Amino acid sequence: MKTLFVCIATFGILFCNAQQMVVDTSIYVQAPVNKAISKNYDTKTTLKALIIPVGLITYGFIAQGSNELKQLDKSTKATIITNHVGFKTTIDNYLQFAPAISVYALNLCGVKGKNNLKDRTTLYTLTTIISTGFVKPLKYTTKSARPDGSCDNSFPSGHTTTAFASAEFLRQEYKDVSPWYGIVGYAVAATVGSLRVYNNKHWVSDVVAGAGFGILSTKLAYWIYPSIKKKFFKNKPMNALIMPYYQAGNGGVAFVYNFRK
Repeated sequence: MKTLFVCIATFGILFCNAQQMVVDTSIYVQAPVNKAISKNYDTKTTLKALIIPVGLITYGFIAQGSNELKQLDKSTKATIITNHVGFKTTIDNYLQFAPAISVYALNLCGVKGKNNLKDRTTLYTLTTIISTGFVKPLKYTTKSARPDGSCDNSFPSGHTTTAFASAEFLRQEYKDVSPWYGIVGYAVAATVGSLRVYNNKHWVSDVVAGAGFGILSTKLAYWIYPSIKKKFFKNKPMNALIMPYYQAGNGGVAFVYNFRK
């Protein structure tokens, strides 16, 4: 009994006063390296988000067969031509991409958005694919003549679609940082749409529908990308070597875990 007491006391002294005691009980575990980029949306949120883009697209389609709305397109064109004789600019060809470029520029300046470089690039690529899938077939099936009579692929406006898709892309990436990023992006997109009308390249209804398709394309991309990523870009677990050890000293004990890939 006395021997047992001495052993226990000796162990206590060593435990409390040792400068460092290391126990090699390393084990391997698997740790994920990535997290899902987006949460799932409930039905109510999804339907609410669709109201504006679907409404804009619906207006554009109705205008294709409505004499009243066609007359509004023509009267708007006449007013612009009368008040801005000879107006012409090509800035809209470049301005349509400005909101999307801003996403990358902001990241380079240290203002981090929602997603990393790979995810945001994939999202924008997916947005472009979706918007092209909407716009290109319609341009060559509706055969709507342009205001300047140059060709018959006026509906919907491709420039405006790209601009509003870019604006929604900017908003999605930075809405949690500040709503002003999205506001500025949409202001730029609206400017592109207006310039398409002022350049006599599109009717107002073309621009309205293009805005709807652009917004919808980006929203769809953000909704479906998590499922695509889960299926095709599965997160690869990382082998982590956990090495617990304890340090005794200064009246306390610290347990530390080292993670090694």
